Amino acid sequence: MRPRILLTILLTTLFVIMSGCGGVKNCPVCGTTTADGYAVIDIMPVPEHNPTGEPGGPFNSFDISLVDSVNHRFFVSDRIGLDVAVFDTQQDVAVNFFTGANGVAGGGINASSCATDAAKTTFIPPIVTGFGNWTRFGCRTLNFHIPGFGANDLFGGFPGAQCCAARANGVNPLSAPDGEALSPDNKTLFVGNGSASVVAFDLTSTTYSTSATSLPPGPTVIADFTTGVSADYDGPNGIAPCVASANGRAFSDATCGDLRSDEMSIGVVNGTTLLLVANGDPGFPFVTLIDVTNIVSPTGVFAADHCLPFATQTPYGPPLVGNGQGNTTPAAGPINPPTCVIGQIYYDGASQNDSTVVIDDGGLNAANGFPCPDPSTTALSGVTGHGGGVNILGPDRPCHHGPLINPDGSYCASQGTTTPPVPPSPGCVGATSIAGIGGSVFNPNTGRFLVTNANATPATTTIGTVDVINPNLGSPNGPFVENTFPMPNCMPTSIVQGPGNNFLVGCGDHDGETFPPNEYVIDGTSGNILATITNVGGVDEVWYNSGDNRYYLAARDMPTGPVMGVIDAKTNTWLVNVTTNSNSHSISVDSGNNHVFVPLQAGTICTTQSSNGCVGVYAEQ
Repeated sequence: MRPRILLTILLTTLFVIMSGCGGVKNCPVCGTTTADGYAVIDIMPVPEHNPTGEPGGPFNSFDISLVDSVNHRFFVSDRIGLDVAVFDTQQDVAVNFFTGANGVAGGGINASSCATDAAKTTFIPPIVTGFGNWTRFGCRTLNFHIPGFGANDLFGGFPGAQCCAARANGVNPLSAPDGEALSPDNKTLFVGNGSASVVAFDLTSTTYSTSATSLPPGPTVIADFTTGVSADYDGPNGIAPCVASANGRAFSDATCGDLRSDEMSIGVVNGTTLLLVANGDPGFPFVTLIDVTNIVSPTGVFAADHCLPFATQTPYGPPLVGNGQGNTTPAAGPINPPTCVIGQIYYDGASQNDSTVVIDDGGLNAANGFPCPDPSTTALSGVTGHGGGVNILGPDRPCHHGPLINPDGSYCASQGTTTPPVPPSPGCVGATSIAGIGGSVFNPNTGRFLVTNANATPATTTIGTVDVINPNLGSPNGPFVENTFPMPNCMPTSIVQGPGNNFLVGCGDHDGETFPPNEYVIDGTSGNILATITNVGGVDEVWYNSGDNRYYLAARDMPTGPVMGVIDAKTNTWLVNVTTNSNSHSISVDSGNNHVFVPLQAGTICTTQSSNGCVGVYAEQ
């Protein structure tokens, strides 16, 4: 009898191994010790989508998503609807959308910049005021109207991902909406826009519906501020020259401006609420630190602080030339930056500020006689970069330089102060980005921001970094890069805080560069790698769920196909990969019910919505 029992056990084991993870219960070798693993328990249709035509075509282009577990809301940046779609995470139904005058949902004034007929001959004209306004794609008017924005007192909106800004055209960096961040009190939602700007929505003024067929208007826009120079969406040249210059990922034409304000994170330092925003796409990546304290919690004399420019009757940034922004080098004249921006860091690898530490000592560039951004980068790499080399903060405002490292992990010996500049060390020639600055997170244990940097080694992409940014509050020198943690064999795309001081770093593939599955858990203070996970890779967005103490990863470029990866945050061990859909790169979780929300392109997972795309709701069974 004993041999027969052993044979039965052996056959069962072989069956389990050969069967993989599909439907196998209590199967540790399949990556899960739970009864049935994870499954799609529901799908959520996204408002204003259909299988044909633009605008309102399939939900096939989206960006960052997040969950407010306190109020049970899921937000996702919808680039086809030109809005942020909002869902109830308990009822699994759309309850609102946040858009502008050009939004598809609700019949916006300018529904699309694309052709409106099948013959592609009839176009909706843009709104151009003659003042270089960001009318359709953001707020930039001669006079600022609170709480309304734009020439018609309306927030212009988002450029979406259709036609001229399609990812297929290689200009994903001009698309929007992009990154999202919630204020610590969950009352304000910040959203990145394609016009190098950030929109702040007041969630306390929002009403919600229980039916996706009758959605109320979105919340009040309480701020819309710039981080750089807008692309020339509405100007005389448009962005056609930018699209042409995108070939090869240079984005060097002046019509590109500073591309989109993308991923962001938020934190509180000594009572000051700080927002870090990355204009991190190829070209000239940089990050901006913004004091949003009086936007999210306005009190007293600050009750009307909407991060307007210093001169409220004059547009943001450098003076314009012509009707549009970015159509030529901005004219000379005084800079007019947003009042709440406290500093910027430019990833050009310049070392002129590195007088006391190898990376950046935070010294004023003006004191060193060195302007920021670094004009020598243009000479070395041929990239015109940040607004044609214009610092929106002005020559007397603090700005600093991000680090570059050699392929061996050592810091680059970057340009010196000689004329002409001394070229960087061989591993750093051509200080241009390949994939850009990715996600970031605030570490409350140290009061520092951790920023994923895929540009660390321009000559090779085998080493990325996580950069430590010191907000440097109270100093006239502004924020600076304090340290950097090398991430071997990784192009870092995202980072999230787990239990205590543990942080999960997501590694992804970009721009033709492929990496083996490789994720890290690091110590947020020292950067020491605590664990390496090789069962899931090709990751874009990551999320930590305190409800079940697990990390969730959107692995759209996993070699075997797109999956949702799950990691036990207690033991830092991989649990399971669950099939998602093409380009499923965004993910978030409600800690109240542990439901996982994954935006999905058109496909069979969306069942009756298969041709429209949907948001898949995953849960452990």
